[in-house]
Amino acid sequence: MPEKTTKWIIVTGGVISTLGKGIVAGSLGALLKMRGYKVTAVKIDPYINVDAGTMRPTEHGEVFVTFDGGETDQDIGNYERFLDENIPKNHNITTGQVYLEVIKRERNLEYDGKCVEVIPHIPLEVQRRLRKAADDTQADYVIVEIGGTIGDYQNVLFLEAVRTMRLKGEPMIFAHVTYLPIPRTAGEMKSKPAQHSLRALNANGIQADFVIARSDEPIDEVRKEKISVFGNVKKEHVISCQDLESIYDVPLLLQEQKFDELVVNSFHESPKPLGKKFSDWKALAAKSRNGGKEVKIGVIGKYFNSGDFTLEDSYISVIEAIKHAAYNNDVKPVIQWINSLEYEKSPEKLEGLKEYDALIIPGGFGKTGVEGKISAIKYAREENIPFLGLCYGLQLAVIEHARNVINIKDANSAEIDMSSDDLVIDVLPEQKKNLEAKNYGASMRLGNYEAVLKKGTRTFNLYGEEKIFERHRHRYEVNPEYKEKLEKKGLVFSGLSPEGKLVEFIERSDHPFFIATQAHPEFTSRPLNPNPLFDGLVKAALKK
Repeated sequence: MPEKTTKWIIVTGGVISTLGKGIVAGSLGALLKMRGYKVTAVKIDPYINVDAGTMRPTEHGEVFVTFDGGETDQDIGNYERFLDENIPKNHNITTGQVYLEVIKRERNLEYDGKCVEVIPHIPLEVQRRLRKAADDTQADYVIVEIGGTIGDYQNVLFLEAVRTMRLKGEPMIFAHVTYLPIPRTAGEMKSKPAQHSLRALNANGIQADFVIARSDEPIDEVRKEKISVFGNVKKEHVISCQDLESIYDVPLLLQEQKFDELVVNSFHESPKPLGKKFSDWKALAAKSRNGGKEVKIGVIGKYFNSGDFTLEDSYISVIEAIKHAAYNNDVKPVIQWINSLEYEKSPEKLEGLKEYDALIIPGGFGKTGVEGKISAIKYAREENIPFLGLCYGLQLAVIEHARNVINIKDANSAEIDMSSDDLVIDVLPEQKKNLEAKNYGASMRLGNYEAVLKKGTRTFNLYGEEKIFERHRHRYEVNPEYKEKLEKKGLVFSGLSPEGKLVEFIERSDHPFFIATQAHPEFTSRPLNPNPLFDGLVKAALKK
């Protein structure tokens, strides 16, 4: 049987960051998959961090957890949602990982006494990792997004790695996502920044095969012609990708311009026909635009502010999971950010929660804002507002129940106050050693873990099966010493770990919808297949 030939699609970015390279990469991958090809994606991040786990969400956006326990860049989440595939953790390559591996191998005398240098050894290690990702998945197409912007010195070695792969004959095309601004004072779209961006790419020895032009408005023929001539790219390979109402419209826009077909043709092949999934996607995109009845959902957190701006990327998977559930129920989600610190400064503001159809408390770390979150949970419980707690949200719901229902006034978490006499949430015994040694990176309970659901509970009914898997990212758990006390006063443990020791899900039977999980179900939600907990929350919100 002949060895599979991997075809590489390298996505780079120019002019400014946060252009949506990940959405473009995911959208192209979705279209290729709809044509029957096996597709996977890799994200290369130029930071020295070994993974995203030690970075603040306001610094670099959400930390996306893979099924196999990787703490990765949020674009891995974009790929999973668009491709409807579980992406392994080794598909997020960082500068830190690469240098760490090269240095480790040098220390182990694996270079046979050679002088180990930045070139060629760093690009060679990048190539090894890319090929492993391709070999492990046996994909027809591997889409590789190189983080950062062309012109940054941080990503030069990654560009060198893919340049030499193509030089050695590996089938590869380059798609460059760039930006065409429309200055208010000029009153017209400017292509010069994009031209300079393409020249900078050329300076790295790479010629773009496609240009994806991002802008506020569709690019016209004049700008297409300019980019074609000055960027040395076929005019039909200049793809307009203007701002759209919904990210789920992006695959449709790209297909309208035959981007996926042109990509397949670039490898001297004829594209397979689009399958039924394309029709399903078109219906989804229509729902995302048209909406219907509005459902107002408040997300109570603290990772929102970055200077004078609101950083939605901190909770991007939660946002998308809400959207998936809303579209599935033919409603329009109105998502509002609520800073929990407001309720600590002004408790009377809790009354404003009445205007919401549902509330979510997502994951988080540390002491800041937790008392405001606990107050909000109490309000949701007493006022029968549909509530979903995620990870930290479960832990704080347990604390709220212990304090206000059982009357254990000192109830707390070891993460918040180690001096409390009643640590209803405590650190896992195996994690204590990690904390003492200040071993924080990739040291939590990470990735897929099994839960056994209690028959007859709302949680069981939502999932429709007894044994399920969800992804985790935490080191604190419900203290089993308090389990009996908590249950006696109405808290239902609707899901436990297989051995029955760890609490995975809780709910209240005296409430329209009050569920919390120690997991992060937002990571497994898909546009055409919403996570059951979010779907249940939206249905409960509609009843409210």
